[in-house]
Amino acid sequence: MHIHLDALGGVAGDMFAAALLDAFPEHLEGVRASVRAVDPRIACAASEHNDGILRGLRFAVSAPGAETVPTPHRHGAHADHHHHDHHDHDHPHSHAHDPAPHGHRPWSEIRAELERAELAPAVRAHALAIFGHLADAEARVHGIAVDAVAFHEVGAFDSIADIVAAAHLIAALEVRSWSVSALPLGSGRVRTQHGPLPVPAPATTLLLEGFSTLDDGIPGERVTPTGAAILRHLCGHEPGRGRPPGTIGRSGIGFGTKSLPGLSNCLRALVLDAAAASRPDRAELAVIAFEIDDQSGEDLAMGLDRLRAEPGVRDVVQMPVLGKKGRMMAHIQALVQPESLETAIAACFRETTTIGLRHHRVARAVLEREAVTVVPEGRPVRVKVVDRPGGRTAKAEADDALDQAGQAERARLRAEAEGLALQQITHEITKVDR
Repeated sequence: MHIHLDALGGVAGDMFAAALLDAFPEHLEGVRASVRAVDPRIACAASEHNDGILRGLRFAVSAPGAETVPTPHRHGAHADHHHHDHHDHDHPHSHAHDPAPHGHRPWSEIRAELERAELAPAVRAHALAIFGHLADAEARVHGIAVDAVAFHEVGAFDSIADIVAAAHLIAALEVRSWSVSALPLGSGRVRTQHGPLPVPAPATTLLLEGFSTLDDGIPGERVTPTGAAILRHLCGHEPGRGRPPGTIGRSGIGFGTKSLPGLSNCLRALVLDAAAASRPDRAELAVIAFEIDDQSGEDLAMGLDRLRAEPGVRDVVQMPVLGKKGRMMAHIQALVQPESLETAIAACFRETTTIGLRHHRVARAVLEREAVTVVPEGRPVRVKVVDRPGGRTAKAEADDALDQAGQAERARLRAEAEGLALQQITHEITKVDR
């Protein structure tokens, strides 16, 4: 599955969440649960909206003690001194001073809160990565350390909710790849406590390096820092990637809160089924490779098991190799979904002792297969049936014959199961043809 983001009105955190929830409404309760896991005082809702041209959803967040309604100024995280008036809710604006002034929350505190929360590992990883892009950009803008960045307390609730909602949806959908249309940057100035700043805002500009833009003549801030951070997280490895061929499945529209002259202020998500394209047997993966010579075999085995459990990791293998001075080493290779590359790299560094690795993209070809379960001699055995150019073959799961004593008995049981599976598939195909 590939999702293409069509930034008609622009991109903001709440617009991203609303567009995906419009396409995948079954994930709304999961989004709410993830947001509550970070802070039970934050409430969020997705409501129907029609601007007279299009219908879609709005994603609204209420800070503690407030009503759950979309406020007219909520954006993603942005500089403390900014006052914005476009897509999102009030910014959790960054502050360039340390310690954080009253009414501000340090990025380090928000990071610790996300790390403590009972979130699914993939949701936590995506949320930390998106917020990390945001904090890095603000730190570069103000010339300060990342841990010195602080966000306006009221806006921080909005941005946490937007980012956690986005992270939940990204993790739940397990999208193979993302792309985005040319981005309308808008124009003009934003009012700040320290004077006017140009649009796009400085942090947004840094986050959108490498992305295509356009000028549609409509002023104002069109891409918020939170929206830009989400795009950097999803498309940063290939910001110029175009929309691939595929079959359109679902679609969704997410609205911002400001009205634009003669234009729907929305973000559209197009869900493409790449598997239904002209080459259904082709796909792309990322390969991560590195060597280990200073980690015990027992600990490395546990680390690789944890790496295999990471979302987007398809397989992990190791093999013995000889390194410098004739040292035995373990060569590790991981196959990863391209959109999960950054989180998989972080997991490699976290779970092993390597201090460097290599990665590249590869094309793969896969054969059509079907998993069936047959019952030879009263024992359920899972069998994978594969359509090969030379004919159909079957392979039984070895684990399902473990309780058979002796190699010959295990081989006989597997062979019988494979024969039954081939008969079953052939019979089903014959019935359909009739």
